[in-house]
Amino acid sequence: MRVGIDFGTTHTVVALVDRGNYPVVSFDGVDAWPSLIAANADGELRFGVDAAAVRHDPRWSVLRSIKRLLGDAGPQTEVTLAGRSYRLTELLTRFLAQLKSDLLQRSNGSLTPGDTIEAAISVPANASSAQRLLTLDAFVAAGFHVVALLNEPSAASLEYAHRYRSTITAKREYVLIYDLGGGTFDASLLKMTGYSNEVVISEGIQQLGGDDFDEAIVRLVVDGAKLRDVGAGALALLREECAVRKEAVGPQTRRFLVDMTGIEDAVDRPPFSCGIDDVYSACAPLVTPTIDLLNRILHGGSTDVAWSEVAGIYVVGGAGGFPLISRMLRASFGDKRVKRSPHPFAATAIGLAVFLDKESGFALSERFSRHFGVFREAEAGAGVVFDPIVGKDVSLPADGDTPLVVRRTYRAAHNIGHFRFVECSRLVNGRPDGDVTPYDPVLFPFDPALYDRDDLGRQPVGRWTDGPDVEERYVVAPSGAVEVTLTTQPGGFMRTFRLERAAG
Repeated sequence: MRVGIDFGTTHTVVALVDRGNYPVVSFDGVDAWPSLIAANADGELRFGVDAAAVRHDPRWSVLRSIKRLLGDAGPQTEVTLAGRSYRLTELLTRFLAQLKSDLLQRSNGSLTPGDTIEAAISVPANASSAQRLLTLDAFVAAGFHVVALLNEPSAASLEYAHRYRSTITAKREYVLIYDLGGGTFDASLLKMTGYSNEVVISEGIQQLGGDDFDEAIVRLVVDGAKLRDVGAGALALLREECAVRKEAVGPQTRRFLVDMTGIEDAVDRPPFSCGIDDVYSACAPLVTPTIDLLNRILHGGSTDVAWSEVAGIYVVGGAGGFPLISRMLRASFGDKRVKRSPHPFAATAIGLAVFLDKESGFALSERFSRHFGVFREAEAGAGVVFDPIVGKDVSLPADGDTPLVVRRTYRAAHNIGHFRFVECSRLVNGRPDGDVTPYDPVLFPFDPALYDRDDLGRQPVGRWTDGPDVEERYVVAPSGAVEVTLTTQPGGFMRTFRLERAAG
């Protein structure tokens, strides 16, 4: 069985490949699997639907938005639940293993135990290599056969191409995907020619999504209802109630009502009520940066695409259904150019399923979505410069193709190489800027006397005038993950490093 899986901040959505159709899988009658993990003091863990069932039980602690934690996480990152520490990667693997079990036993997906589940999965376009590796490794460890990892807006573009291909003309071949999820915002400009979708450029904001809209509404309610000293449990209930009410807002909604039952002990409060424009005013500052980002994509100078060549802006993502989004986009770009997916929460999963369907005929060409490079010593140690290695928007190989390889050679000037790798969303005057992801330092011995030492971090670093020749070989996988192999010549001493973060 082939499935597209959109692991989301709030919900995880699965779509099947079924004879040219891409139905969304339901679990116990619900079209999305909650992205929740619950734990109690005895060390018992529950995931997904089972975690949602105990989310209001005071005996259970609930971890929400686990995906958002991955942006700053490494293999050793730990989180605390119900007074116990858990490694985040272990929780994610068990979460996905339960998803696989529920797909087989509690869904309408017509899968049977023992079926191999071929999956296309997705990550935010602005995700770092570390987040891509953690996500991919967890899916594989959970028992999925991962055949592709795509950027979320790129996957959503395939849902658009499948549903609205007739809107693409020779004069308007470009579509701008606006993907607002529970924890991240991504935008990608794609050129669609026939059945080929080519990513032109991707941008994103790592910490902006539906969670932030919920918080803005909570603040509005707390201030408007003049609540004081709200406990953590009551605040969690209020946040969930606000999220539910937000998701129920439609284009014709005029009033926003919030049930206050249980928000404060021993106080029987009537529902909070305000005009919907008050809610929109509270949330509008969160939409403005996304519109600014779209303008940078269209007019920032890195693309040569006129607005007249763009067929439209396609709104997807779990938070994309909030009417304020389309309202502000139409005010900025015009009514006729903004189209919202009929299933914004499922567009990415459906697009992933389209990608897996060999009969669909669609092809996708991805690009590296961030700048990758290393800080190096300059001027014989008097300064430091950032040395780009893989530039943003470099085309990535397709699955099964030869990986992208970058080689660099030089003469070592120290006895130990200290590599400080960084990814970033943009460069300003040659320096990393925007969303910056630093990786664990890589230490590599250039001195043969240090080849067998495992304590390089405690060894004194000295300058050499006659160091060995060094080759750096960087391999960029179709997923966008990077590994580096360092080799000295002569002698051929070699080590390979997967770039990771230790903790966030």
